Amino acid sequence: MDMKDFRLDGKVALVTGASYGIGFAIACGLAAAGATICFNDLTPAHKEKGLAAYKEKGIDAHGYIADVTDEEQVANLVKQIEEEVGTIDILVNNAGIIKRIPMLDMSAADFRKVVDVDLNAPFIMAKAVIPGMIKKGHGKIINICSMMSELGRETVSAYAAAKGGLKMLTKNIASEYGEYNIQCNGIGPGYIATPQTAPLREPQPDGSRHPFDQFIIAKTPAARWGEAEDLAGPAVFLASDASNFVNGHILYVDGGILAYIGKQP
Repeated sequence: MDMKDFRLDGKVALVTGASYGIGFAIACGLAAAGATICFNDLTPAHKEKGLAAYKEKGIDAHGYIADVTDEEQVANLVKQIEEEVGTIDILVNNAGIIKRIPMLDMSAADFRKVVDVDLNAPFIMAKAVIPGMIKKGHGKIINICSMMSELGRETVSAYAAAKGGLKMLTKNIASEYGEYNIQCNGIGPGYIATPQTAPLREPQPDGSRHPFDQFIIAKTPAARWGEAEDLAGPAVFLASDASNFVNGHILYVDGGILAYIGKQP
């Protein structure tokens, strides 16, 4: 095996919603392997903030404004990237939302919104880039799934339904387009330490761990939260030629949670 197979030199990668957080960490990993990074966000402010963050890392990224749930905007985004940077070789469907609402309290509109961003948008994005990948003779699509692609939990009915659907969309894209040398796989992050989860990790007034923090540490064989950077290596592998015979797979980066029944009380 040639270790150069893990390199991404000359490849154009589009990571959706990658101004910060998990998407940003994945994009930085792809850039370190040689890829040219493109990303989108919803507002000029978020785009500029993302560009500044990439610049601080020494990465010359290309930022765009587009709503991934809008087919026309996505088509224009892909066209603009093709004209300004090149045909997209790697798509990472990272943009997503979650609404933590008990099912009986959740409106159908809120349910649809989560499904629209977390499931419909990856379909729209993949549909937009696949023709260029077919023409080029290769392509990599990485869908950011979740442990909720496998498990349920209180208050996340819409998110779990969308991420379960995304797992099956991943398998179906692999089934339909594998013959064109397009590999579609997923990454299922565990509980990741991000600004969004920071309140769940704050020490209590008495110095003890937050109850949810205790719960996650107890359920994770690695005995820690994941870091966003833990997802970069798996993403580079799935984006590279080293994974050319890996298709329709969900790689769970969860510290072992899904393999573990938990400690006896």
